[in-house]
Amino acid sequence: MDDLLAIAQQWVPVDVLIGLTVASAVGFVGSLIAIPLILVRLPADYFDTRTPRHWMKDHHPVLRMLGLAAKNVVGVVFLVAGFAMLFLPGQGLLTMLIGVSLMDFPRKRELEAKMVGQPTLLGVINGMRRKFDKPPLTLAPGP
Repeated sequence: MDDLLAIAQQWVPVDVLIGLTVASAVGFVGSLIAIPLILVRLPADYFDTRTPRHWMKDHHPVLRMLGLAAKNVVGVVFLVAGFAMLFLPGQGLLTMLIGVSLMDFPRKRELEAKMVGQPTLLGVINGMRRKFDKPPLTLAPGP
């Protein structure tokens, strides 16, 4: 183990390794708290492609554009953090799902439905929702 640490220290300074360790621990704990809260607060039909979603549609266009830009930036942060959590401790797939849900791009709704439609992921999400007495997510029937 000491040899591995010595090799790592040749390429990356010790303070960076410590910072990455702290960031990993904070991300792990943060994902354990934030992701269930987000998934439990979503409406049951949030991932149903038959239900239209209009974010901030009744707000001033400038405010809507600023909000959409901020939402996309946060979505990219969640997506990158989720990808990192595939290799580090944390709930990588759920974090990536939240990131994709926050971003705006063509055919996003279909991608979300495909991700959530995976039986394992849907089971985990609905299990969380059941613990908080929330109805299970509904999805549009497949083609």
